[in-house]
Amino acid sequence: MALVSSRRPVPQEASGLTRLSEQVGHVKGASHLPLYQQLQRALREAIDRRLLDADDALPPERELAADFDVSRITVRKAIDGLVNEGLLVRRQGSGTFVRGRVEKNFSMLTSFSEDMRARGRNPRSQWLRRSTGTVTPEEALSLRLSPGTPVYRFNRLRFADDAPMAVEYATIAAACLPSFDAVEDSLYQALERHGNRPVRALQRLRAVLLTKEQAELLCAEPGDAGLLVERLGFLQDGRAVEFSQSYYRGDTYDFVAELSATP
Repeated sequence: MALVSSRRPVPQEASGLTRLSEQVGHVKGASHLPLYQQLQRALREAIDRRLLDADDALPPERELAADFDVSRITVRKAIDGLVNEGLLVRRQGSGTFVRGRVEKNFSMLTSFSEDMRARGRNPRSQWLRRSTGTVTPEEALSLRLSPGTPVYRFNRLRFADDAPMAVEYATIAAACLPSFDAVEDSLYQALERHGNRPVRALQRLRAVLLTKEQAELLCAEPGDAGLLVERLGFLQDGRAVEFSQSYYRGDTYDFVAELSATP
């Protein structure tokens, strides 16, 4: 199942520049937000409604300024923010374009880094915390570990082409790694080096609202739509090795699964 907006794209003749502000609303009004943030919201809505689709070129700054009746400085600041958020991308000599959403195949057990590289994007992580401890009651239940069992915890902010994509909280049974320092960039590569990479997993996906902390990390607004993916990974012998919770921005990720009618 692909989590894709069900709204139909607006016909080409109805989505021209002169009508963009009419369809998403003008930025001047009773809002307490600065003009550039109002324009950002308008452009986000245009992208969400597919008035501006993936890989579409954004109208030039001067045309956007005229359409929304704001200064070019306001337009530039709004676009800069959306580029930093990962919704737009600048291509030298070509202009600014709507970045395509990332599709994650829900039926394949792959790491974030592998997913990004497969799509031609450069993954990296920013460590928020690495620590050792013992399982919490929730972790013990999920990982089927006895109380007091040692674990390693890895909290990271995941990027694709320098755009923040997800906040990840992973707990690994300590018996599967020599230390938390064994993980450099890729958790799955570290587990594979020590013969403990998961071979199957159970995943649960649900819609959430981003907290203030998550929103700040993901360059979003508190209360924005997010996607929570919980993964429980297992070794070949059936032991649970990984329990992770990853929070994605809802406007940058689609989860896709291939379904079959045959058993």
